[in-house]
Amino acid sequence: MQSTRMKITFKLYASLTDYLPAESRYGNRVTLELDEGTSIAQVIEPFGLPHKMVHLVLVNGVYVAPAERLSQVLNDGDVLAIWPPIAGG
Repeated sequence: MQSTRMKITFKLYASLTDYLPAESRYGNRVTLELDEGTSIAQVIEPFGLPHKMVHLVLVNGVYVAPAERLSQVLNDGDVLAIWPPIAGG
């Protein structure tokens, strides 16, 4: 049985944009086609983001706690956005 595919938008901000393909860095986003039921962690893993740099994770503007990132699955049309820790004051 063939799994159903979905498309999501994956956005990386600040220093994390360096982990996107070169042609996607200017717009800081890439459209990904994934199997239905793909988790947030499964999207992040192939990009090689350092764990300590995956600080703020939002799906459609809603914060996802670190404990939920392995289990929460994405849906067609979702926007997954990740920010590194922001220094300053």
